[in-house]
Amino acid sequence: MTTAERQRSAQELIRPQLPAELIERGKCPFDPASGLTELSGHGRIHRIEHEGEAVWLVTGHEEARAVLADPRMSSDRINSPRARKLISEELRAKMFPPERQAGSFIFMDAPEHTRYRRLLTGQFTVRRMRDLTPRVHEIVNAQLDAMIEKGPPADLVRDFALPVPSLVICELLGVDYGDREEFQHRTSKLLSLKTTIDEQIEVGTGLRKFMLDLVREKQRNPGDDLLSGLVRDTDLNELELAGIANLLLIAGHETTANMLALGTFALLEHPEEFAKLRENPELTENAVEELLRYLSIIAMGVSRHAKADVEIGGTLIREGETVVVSVPAVNRDPGQYPDPAELRVDRPRGHHVAFGHGIHQCLGQQLARVEMVVGFTELVRRLPTLKLAVPAEEVPLRTDMSIYGVHSLPVKW
Repeated sequence: MTTAERQRSAQELIRPQLPAELIERGKCPFDPASGLTELSGHGRIHRIEHEGEAVWLVTGHEEARAVLADPRMSSDRINSPRARKLISEELRAKMFPPERQAGSFIFMDAPEHTRYRRLLTGQFTVRRMRDLTPRVHEIVNAQLDAMIEKGPPADLVRDFALPVPSLVICELLGVDYGDREEFQHRTSKLLSLKTTIDEQIEVGTGLRKFMLDLVREKQRNPGDDLLSGLVRDTDLNELELAGIANLLLIAGHETTANMLALGTFALLEHPEEFAKLRENPELTENAVEELLRYLSIIAMGVSRHAKADVEIGGTLIREGETVVVSVPAVNRDPGQYPDPAELRVDRPRGHHVAFGHGIHQCLGQQLARVEMVVGFTELVRRLPTLKLAVPAEEVPLRTDMSIYGVHSLPVKW
């Protein structure tokens, strides 16, 4: 590996690159990049050329759903034509050894993806999520109890938004919550746009070891958690189990934590919408769907590459070409949502793509919904006078991460 390769970000190598004006947020921390909004007004599929690369950028709602549902569109970024062009075989072997790829079903196509998905669907049942709801209430209120007892000001990320989903996913997987700082730190490094190749390899190796140790413990002493169920009820090997557990652990706390924090920030900056929730708690389920649409924390988009020539929305995409679905733009498609730039907690539920679409639609979306509905309900009920403790422009945004949100959210009440 050359010195130049070592200094590059791992995210830079595996994510298609787009111009800054299509990624960087403007004055409003909740709106898509201004260039993205402007581009969306000129069509629904766009050919973007940047630094010698060309990609198709999808900003239309129906076109996005068509891309995400088409089996000819591959989600295998590791073995995509782009990855093979940019990453040498030597570097690929170091970044994506077989033991790391095992169980990483979100980067797989059928039939491999189908096999893993079928096994996991049996664990993420509606009944299991329903049975978990009282425990989510307990976790949410325990965090609020501690925050209120400590008194304002508080950091809503540190004291509420991050620990709530971390505790829930630890309980679901059977992970010792005492290990949370280790996996939270490693996850943050993996998702940072500044993480170098060497750091990414080191962090990935550490997470695999962490999960392999946990899998072996479940083999010796199984419980009633999800990971024990996979150990007991499937033919998955240790590496596959560790890979799946890693994906679930990372996705199960980072995304929901950022939705809780950024969603609260958005509500506080829209006091009339916060008041609607305070006075009409039955709107919370609607509000969660609206926040998912309005904020779209998967800000870098969802990438696919064509395994064959595909026509989407009248545009021919050639075999091997890369397609990026811009989630922030798609979720604000004016053809799908009236006044899409407005936050309305009472907006009727629509078909947003915050959880994706098609066979790769987020497996844990119902768990995330439970956590957000309970979290926002109790937060508004117990802290009806919640407000920012600093000017909005001083809230540190996660523009350096692949999942958007805030690094901290100082609040008082």
